[in-house]
Amino acid sequence: MRTNLSRSLPSLFALAAVAVLAGTASAAPHPMQSGSSATSATSTTTVATPPMKAVRMHDYGDASKLVFEDAPRPSPAAGELLVRVRAAGVNPVDWKIRSGMFRGGIDFAMPATLGFDVAGEVEAIGEGVTAFKKGDPVFAYVALNRGGGYAQFAIAKASEAARMPAGLDMANAGATPLVALTAWQALFDQGKLAKGQTVLIHGGAGGVGHMAVQLAKWKGAKVIATASADNRDFVKSLGADEVIDYKAVKFEDVVKDVDMVLDTVGGDTTNRSAAVLKRGGVLVTIAGEPNPKTFADRGARATDMLVEPNAGQLAQIAKLMEAGSLKTHVGLKLPLKDASEAHRRSEAGISRGKIVLLVD
Repeated sequence: MRTNLSRSLPSLFALAAVAVLAGTASAAPHPMQSGSSATSATSTTTVATPPMKAVRMHDYGDASKLVFEDAPRPSPAAGELLVRVRAAGVNPVDWKIRSGMFRGGIDFAMPATLGFDVAGEVEAIGEGVTAFKKGDPVFAYVALNRGGGYAQFAIAKASEAARMPAGLDMANAGATPLVALTAWQALFDQGKLAKGQTVLIHGGAGGVGHMAVQLAKWKGAKVIATASADNRDFVKSLGADEVIDYKAVKFEDVVKDVDMVLDTVGGDTTNRSAAVLKRGGVLVTIAGEPNPKTFADRGARATDMLVEPNAGQLAQIAKLMEAGSLKTHVGLKLPLKDASEAHRRSEAGISRGKIVLLVD
C-alpha cells in the first residue's frame, strides 16, 4: 500500500527503520490490540481470561510512557492466529509512534500495545484458518494499524504469518519480518532490481540495510553500501562489494551511474543520491522526502514506500534463511519488561542489526 503518510509527517522514518508501515492507515483510532472498547475496535479486541503481561502506553510521550502491566488476552477472530509470543522486534517506527509523531495522521486508542514483529507458537486459530495449527512455530509482521507484539500473546492474521525457518531461534525470527519484507519490497517490488545491476544501499549495517545487502547480492547485483568505519567488515561479510565510510567520504564523489539507490537514512542523503543514479535509475526511500525535480533533472525518478504484510514473501524469505542465503543480525536482546530501555537504545541509534524483546 502506498499512502502520502510520509509526506504529511516530514520526519517519518518509513523502516528501518524507516517509516516501514503497513495495513490500512486511517485517521480513525485503532485499538492496537489493547483490549479497548472503543467503537473503532476490530474483532481482535475480544478478550479472554486470564490476563497476560504486556507493555502498553497510556499516552504519547517519551520512553517512560511504556508500562509493563497486566492486559486483556486477545482471542482470534476468523482468519486470525493467536500467537504465544516468544520474541518481538523493536523498530524505529515503534518509538516514532510512541512519541506522537503520527498524531494527526493516525491516532491510536489508549492504552495501546506497540510491536509489529513477532515470533512464537500458534496458541489458537480462528474460523477458516487451515494453513496453521496449534503449536506451529510462526513469525509475522503485524500490520501497523493493529500492532500488539509487546505482549505474551498477540493476534496475527493468517495472511501476515509464515512458518518459522527451520533451525532459527526465536530471537532472530522475531527480528526478521519487518526489516526483511521492507528490504524485499524496496529492492524488488519498487526498485525492480535485477541480476547484473548495481545498487547503492545507504545504512548497510542497519536493520533494513543489512537485510538489503544480502538480498541484493542473492539477486546477483553489484552492491555498494555506506556504513561507518566500525561496521565496514560487518557489511563486507554480508556480501557488499564496496563499503563507503560516509563519515570520511562523500558518497557522491566516489559512486556514479548506479541503477538503484535504497535510502534507509533520510535527511540530505535522499536528494544528494540523485547525483549517483544513471539515466533511468531509481531511488527508493523508506526514510526521506525526495524532491521529484531533483531526480527528473537527472533523468531518474524517486519514490517513497510503506511496507506491507505479505505471507507469501515472508515464506520466500524463510526459505532463503533455511538455505543460509539470508541471516538476521541481532545487536541487542532485552526482556519484555525493559521495552522502555529498548526504545531509548533505538532512539540513540543502534548501529548494527536489530533490537529484540524476549518474552517469557
